[in-house]
Amino acid sequence: MSKVANLQKESLAMLKQTSRTFFIPISFLDPILKKTVGSAYLCMRAIDEIEDHPELPAEVKASLLRSIQHMLETNMDETEYAALVAPYADYLPSVTMRLPDWVEVCPPEIRGKVLESTAIMAGGMAKWVEKDWVIHTREDLDDYTYYVAGLVGVMLSDLWRWHDGTETDTKLAIGFGRGLQAVNMLRNYDEDYERGVTFVPDGWTRDDMFSYARENLAEADQYVKSIKNKRILMFCKVPLALAHSTLKALKSGKEKMSRQEVEGIVEQLKEEERLS
Repeated sequence: MSKVANLQKESLAMLKQTSRTFFIPISFLDPILKKTVGSAYLCMRAIDEIEDHPELPAEVKASLLRSIQHMLETNMDETEYAALVAPYADYLPSVTMRLPDWVEVCPPEIRGKVLESTAIMAGGMAKWVEKDWVIHTREDLDDYTYYVAGLVGVMLSDLWRWHDGTETDTKLAIGFGRGLQAVNMLRNYDEDYERGVTFVPDGWTRDDMFSYARENLAEADQYVKSIKNKRILMFCKVPLALAHSTLKALKSGKEKMSRQEVEGIVEQLKEEERLS
């Protein structure tokens, strides 16, 4: 087995290990997109683990993220990257330590776009680490959710266009990413609060955050309507359906959906697709 083929196999195992929920929709994509989206997810997950790390000091996080941003923008050298993260090997998970591997998995003809998006995300995360994630206004919230999620929607739209010419609206793509992120923020509200982060603008209540999530999920609903490729459509519809259901569960006082409920939603989407 070639090195790239072996890395591809390992990347799928890492995907399953780091996010079983994301592994479900990615399984609907064809092999080329599965490889590309999987690579992009792992690259972004690698830097997300730095931003979210509970023990690393803020100055270390910001420095690492800015250094990674520079490498992604110029030359992702495996040796240089290994030297950068080596002092933090006891803290950082394998998905972060192996970032150059996930870059290599990505098809060369679209790799530049994935690196560019991940670099922008790393810079945005560094900025918000330095701000201690203090969000005062709706504009602040929009800025943060753009860097950590809206940007993902834009990148996915770029990948759809590259793959088969699928055109989607950029504003709606941002709403797609933001909507999913807003639901995650509400799901992790208590956990984030315990570590001193709320992501809630001044004067907003939890109900305002629910409204923010619903507003962006409405844009996400519009986003998927323009997608004709059935595999891409299923990839988008699964997390969107889960987000809508999670929001309902949270509103009714439940902490999260059960694994059985998740599987039921996925099966229902499969059946709807089969009958369409």
